[in-house]
Amino acid sequence: MWSWIKRISLLALCLTLLAAAGLRWYAYSPLKLPSDPAKFSIKAGSSLKSATRQIVESGIELRAWQFNLLGRLLGKAAAIKAGSYEINSGITPLALLDKLTAGDVARVEFVFVEGWTFRQLRAALNADPDIRHDSAELSDAEIMKELDDAGRSPEGLFFPDTYVFGKGTSDLDILKRAYAAMDKRLQTAWQQRAPDLPYRNPYEALIMASVIEKETGQASERAMIAGVFVNRLRKGMLLQTDPSVIYGLGEKFDGNLRKKDLRADTPHNTYTRSGLPPTPIAMPGLAALQAALNPAQTSALYFVARGDGSSEFSNTLAEHGRAVDRFQRRRRR
Repeated sequence: MWSWIKRISLLALCLTLLAAAGLRWYAYSPLKLPSDPAKFSIKAGSSLKSATRQIVESGIELRAWQFNLLGRLLGKAAAIKAGSYEINSGITPLALLDKLTAGDVARVEFVFVEGWTFRQLRAALNADPDIRHDSAELSDAEIMKELDDAGRSPEGLFFPDTYVFGKGTSDLDILKRAYAAMDKRLQTAWQQRAPDLPYRNPYEALIMASVIEKETGQASERAMIAGVFVNRLRKGMLLQTDPSVIYGLGEKFDGNLRKKDLRADTPHNTYTRSGLPPTPIAMPGLAALQAALNPAQTSALYFVARGDGSSEFSNTLAEHGRAVDRFQRRRRR
């Protein structure tokens, strides 16, 4: 009797050891992939069993029961992270489990470009295949409500930078990051501002920064252009900045700014209305923010493009007229 029990126990032990050895062999054996890299997505709230099924459905030969057993034995069954993943040839089931539980999702990047309008930003987000388009059917006002800033124009409120995120991330999450980044940069710049600037609050400084961003042809001239606009504000002069007029025209602008456009009154027409535009006209970068809040000390009240990306600055209207004649009118002949 005891000999049979010993034999059964020994057989059970052998089978257990063989199973353990087999599972160990499986854990360290490279998986067969349908492509290199192979891509798959795990839905939010997926269990290990559900995640395994999604991986198998992507064409990866996983041996579901062994993979699930391995995950349970290692205590990782409840730690699966959702997201889009990419794996390369040579990956083992054990390494894949580590990847799934670490949330080591495929990373992609998106660039918010300095000088983009919010309309341009939305179009670029909607065209990116690596982003989940949760905002595509939302209005600008609804997007701002999602950002807990209802009632404000979204223009200029997002910091231009390169954002890295997991593939399949919501565009709203990316916008929230850029919104928070701009708020942080603006507040820091505001605290470090020069004294006696003609801005009542950080938002007005942001508006000015957006104008500087669109007016500047050479980075080295940002502070001088800021100095000109600050001088004009202090003297109660019209800003007369073309980019703001163009922004006010919206989709009506055909690439050619005419005299009639300068006379057509809109909230953003700085030829017909005094002070700053009511909202930013684009996303300003950090350099434009810093220029708006630390403008050059200058007597200049005017500037005109030379045609090579640089500007000619003038202190008086007579000087400006000669500069316009030299750099603009002559070029049109």
